[in-house]
Amino acid sequence: MRQLGRPAVGLVLGAVVGCDDGSADPGNTPDTMPWRFTEITDQAGLGMVHNAGVAGDYRFEEIMGAGCAMFDFDGDGRLDIYLVNGAGADRLYRQMPDATFTDVTGSSGIEAAGYGMGCAVGDFNNDGHPDLFLANFGSDQLWRNNGDGTFTDVTATAGVGDDLWSVSAAFVDYDRDGLLDLYVARYVLDPNSSGCFDTSGRADYCSPQNFDPAPDVLYHNEGGGRFRDVSAESGITAASGPGLGVVCADFTGDGWDDVYVANDGTANLLWVNRHDGTFRDAATLAGCAYNRNGDAEAGMGIAIGDVDHDGRLDLFVTHLHNQTNTLYRGAAYDSFVDATDASGLGMTSYTTTGFGTALLDIDHDGDLDLVVANGAVTRRSRPADGAEVGAYWQFYAEPNLLYVNDGSGRFADVSSASGALCARPEVSRGLAVGDLDGDGDLDILVTSAGGNVRLFRNDVTKDGHWLTVRAVDPALKRDALGAVVTVRAGQRSLSRTIIAAGSYASSSQPIAHFGLGDATQIDHITVRWPDGSEERFGGVPADTHIELQRGAGASP
Repeated sequence: MRQLGRPAVGLVLGAVVGCDDGSADPGNTPDTMPWRFTEITDQAGLGMVHNAGVAGDYRFEEIMGAGCAMFDFDGDGRLDIYLVNGAGADRLYRQMPDATFTDVTGSSGIEAAGYGMGCAVGDFNNDGHPDLFLANFGSDQLWRNNGDGTFTDVTATAGVGDDLWSVSAAFVDYDRDGLLDLYVARYVLDPNSSGCFDTSGRADYCSPQNFDPAPDVLYHNEGGGRFRDVSAESGITAASGPGLGVVCADFTGDGWDDVYVANDGTANLLWVNRHDGTFRDAATLAGCAYNRNGDAEAGMGIAIGDVDHDGRLDLFVTHLHNQTNTLYRGAAYDSFVDATDASGLGMTSYTTTGFGTALLDIDHDGDLDLVVANGAVTRRSRPADGAEVGAYWQFYAEPNLLYVNDGSGRFADVSSASGALCARPEVSRGLAVGDLDGDGDLDILVTSAGGNVRLFRNDVTKDGHWLTVRAVDPALKRDALGAVVTVRAGQRSLSRTIIAAGSYASSSQPIAHFGLGDATQIDHITVRWPDGSEERFGGVPADTHIELQRGAGASP
């Protein structure tokens, strides 16, 4: 076990600007906004505006936005940021010791090609340096991290440069051989057409139902820097849909990672791992393919976590306006129950279109709260009040949503008391979370179609303590994606799964973050590693960043 120090300087940078202090509502002040997130984009030095490539003919890809990533690409202990940029040039920002960010795209060697949609982070060659996969409208790309601040395009040799429309991707060691494989969720086929109209007869963006879905692809990591397309032999070609979100975790409790895919307007997919290199789709039988009414919804982003402390993973999926976002609670017998209405997440999301999302404990009480990035995909009847996105995007702008969990899996909408995070209507898309300033809470990064990236510092009022855990396999020299970390503090037991991919087209910091309430000491920590083995580690004080290395613990 290694205790990690926090950075010497955090993101506490000067006075806030814009509506960071709640100025979008003159009645709100920092003292009356206990769920406040402060925008620090300008102070941090993040200046990218997403280039949607708007040409006036409503090309489908323009409205879909792009993702983002938080990861430490240079191994200096500080989180860096990658921004996908549609028709423009992607940007890699390095976090400096003073907590500002410097654009190092040019020196990194990264030259993103195609129309950028999403990104996934994972160390595919086990050299200790996280690599970057770019999902594109056009040829995908794989950039190998050279460990010296530069990247090399290894797409051709790796064999992952498919040119169908990819949106989200996830690295996962589905066969437990120690090498990260790659699942890519793909959207629709041949969308190079316009000609769709809104209810008033004006040209507008098309629906995915106007096109055939593109098949997802699963790449097996063969070692030596090469991947092999095993989509057919693995069984994932047995079903398809317009895929927008993907997350990998053990949903059945058997110790093997499964794959869940959110499809836009068709049944979602739950690829259950059969332990022999093949998968079966169990979403319909498990109750997470459709909503409680038996309807397929417009799935965009995905968040996972145990929202009600019953020891089972729950699934949250964002959807189109005039639907609701959906919470699938994990139930007995490896199944799910649509608990959207009971959770309080139904009607509050009916008027918005959700994309990026995350379950995270914003106030350190031990309960997973929820954030949703919103933005319409078809023209609304009137421009959004308070939108500062230009005339073109005002009819698509929507405010984000923030919910607080009461511990039972029931959520309260606290968006109005969250400061800048939910105050400004935009066409928000990608969302990633991570502890950017090393202070023990999770900060939020949000992208916007045709708009500015936004970085929000967590200034939520907290009474509780915290712990962050990085789980590392030293033999593989990398984060143990898929590991399940469980902490015991007094009478309370909390579990988190180490994942990076999820949300919408984005990648978050791969740590287990725990709010601990009034607990000041962890009694012990158990890690179930991706190969199913378990280790137990001793207790640590609260308010600590730690790294757990496989092999350094004891049998549970």
